[in-house]
Amino acid sequence: MATASRNEPVKVLIVDDSASARLMLRRIIETDPSLQVSGLAQDAYAAARIMRSELPDVILLDLEMPGIDGMTFLRRIMQQHPLPVVICSTLTEDGSRRSVEAMETGAVDVIRKPALHDAGAKSEATVRICDALQAAAMSRSRLRNAPIRQPKPLIATQKLTADEILPPPNFTRPVPPGPLVVCMGASTGGTEALREVLCALPADCPPVVIVQHMPKGFTAAFARRLDSLATIRIREAEDGMTVSTGEAVIAPGDSHMILRRRTSGYYVNVTDGPAVSRHRPSVDVLFRSAATCAGPNALGILLTGMGDDGATCLGEILKAGGASIAQDEATSVVFGMPGEAVRKGHAQQVLPLQKMPAAIVSFARKTATMGGTA
Repeated sequence: MATASRNEPVKVLIVDDSASARLMLRRIIETDPSLQVSGLAQDAYAAARIMRSELPDVILLDLEMPGIDGMTFLRRIMQQHPLPVVICSTLTEDGSRRSVEAMETGAVDVIRKPALHDAGAKSEATVRICDALQAAAMSRSRLRNAPIRQPKPLIATQKLTADEILPPPNFTRPVPPGPLVVCMGASTGGTEALREVLCALPADCPPVVIVQHMPKGFTAAFARRLDSLATIRIREAEDGMTVSTGEAVIAPGDSHMILRRRTSGYYVNVTDGPAVSRHRPSVDVLFRSAATCAGPNALGILLTGMGDDGATCLGEILKAGGASIAQDEATSVVFGMPGEAVRKGHAQQVLPLQKMPAAIVSFARKTATMGGTA
């Protein structure tokens, strides 16, 4: 399969049994000149006919379809013509569970099928969908023999910083020694990256707090799936929830998560607010809160994903005396967020994914020896 030219728009095939949904998604995609709708299919059979004439760069796939359902079609794509697939799912318990299963099968991302009730919702849905498709086109399943590039967002939206949610840390007042905490951020490709890391952690690992860019309602199913596979306990975060040794919490979609400290350990605040670095939840918000309340007791880890969310405030963890790691390019689905951290000089270590669990254990042992407590 030939690789698309750097100057050509990304060709997107929309597969959805609803005519109104196909029209809505087409209108959203056409707002971004870097994307082009190359075909509309009402079912898997129509999609297969289109793909026999021309393979798209990305498939936007609904899982609930008559005849051959979306999951079966996805498995066939991965077996016959592996392509980046973004799942467009409804917010139901079954839809969320099946979307998590789809990402384990090979889909690179999931977006919530938008209900465009107001201008604000339409703007955020447009950004989210177009960003997901751009990121999918950059994924290594698509561009394994092409130069990796980081496109600039072409949708005109104001990009806000973590200042919108939290003030910058006061670095003149060092954070005292205390419990260790691991903070992780990920986007495109992150669901499988997190699964690999979390399932390799021992039961006595430090508390782990995670931002994975996912829509509202899908993070609960994701947390449940990880919890069924890992030794540590994994939950979707709730406001005021304590996170302890051997536990991980994942920020709920569409809410920011802020790490807070008590004498006995850590808890999280789940809060509303504007999108930061084009995302809610934002990795930058989590990392800034860790720099403020944990400082030298924090390890920040930035995993695969498009954009730069987390890259700036990973540097704040480092400046506060904590440690930082970025995933390397070879194992990243998209070397955007970790690559930006490396470019800024905010990554103490750049590691392949398979070395992350050992690095977390090493951080816990080294820091505990120097006076911290796991």
